[in-house]
Amino acid sequence: MKRTAALLLVALLAFGCGKGGSSASGTPTAGQTGRLKVVYIPKNTGNPYFDEVDRGFKEAATKFTIDYTTVAPATAEATSQISIVKDQIQRGVDVIAISPNSPDALNLVLDQARSRGIVVVTVDADVDDPSHRDAAVLPADFTKIGPSQLELLAKLMGNEGDFAILSATPDAPNQNAWIKGMQATLADSKYSKMKLVATVYGDDEPQKSTAECEGLLAKYPNLKGIVSPTSVGLASSAQVLDRAKKPIQLTGLSTPSQLKKYVESGTVTSFQLWSPKDEGFIAAYLGMTIKKGETKPAAGKEIDVPPYGKRKFSDKMEIIGGPILTFDKSNIAKYDF
Repeated sequence: MKRTAALLLVALLAFGCGKGGSSASGTPTAGQTGRLKVVYIPKNTGNPYFDEVDRGFKEAATKFTIDYTTVAPATAEATSQISIVKDQIQRGVDVIAISPNSPDALNLVLDQARSRGIVVVTVDADVDDPSHRDAAVLPADFTKIGPSQLELLAKLMGNEGDFAILSATPDAPNQNAWIKGMQATLADSKYSKMKLVATVYGDDEPQKSTAECEGLLAKYPNLKGIVSPTSVGLASSAQVLDRAKKPIQLTGLSTPSQLKKYVESGTVTSFQLWSPKDEGFIAAYLGMTIKKGETKPAAGKEIDVPPYGKRKFSDKMEIIGGPILTFDKSNIAKYDF
């Protein structure tokens, strides 16, 4: 009797496993829920910018009935996302959306994900070689962000004086692309009286960004401007300059919610960004429709993203999330992100 009961139990367990069940982590599988599983991996935790991207994913998940999760490393180091991607491959997700911390460190693990049938969409930043992912959703035209940042800073500085750049990490693909754009634009004769004296990195950590900004003030007494193309760096620099009460022009990229009080106090005259939430929503829609076979990325092809309208793929399978916006006292109260 005991042997018969044991065999019956084994048979019941085998039958249950054959019906789909749950994943090893206890999360229902797509076969059980009938929903696609989408994960978003930001650059690091504690960054309000990526909270906004996450908000876009959540809106899309509700609208399109997607099983959505997000998980991020504690730091934005080049290799910090690799183990997370591996975990998600084991979890059996359908779509991995990721804001890469490196242009090439993730190539192998992203290839592994795609070999398992997982759709990979890069968000906000991209890898150097587009063959390692299916598509990318970028915040704006990368060729315009760097020049636009320098033009805004030049206007604030009166087109002359020493300035510095406070960026994220040395490996950050998006910031590096924008810095190259600033450097190339600086060669224009109308910026001949401006001098880039330093480029420093705060690693997208408030404490380190604060220390780097304080270091710039100490090392360059004639510094007239700082541009920080990263939300953590710009907010930290604004806090330093607000406390120091030094007449240094500061601009960069950040969310209105982080910079509003510094704009109102006059520490920051104007800065730029786009809607990070839009990137998250569009990336979720794109990953979902690629996985379902409803979208096949192709150069020049247009897709309709409700409610955002039509978006066109570039020759690198990139889609632009939205235009660059400039915020100042005249309009910052209109934005709530």
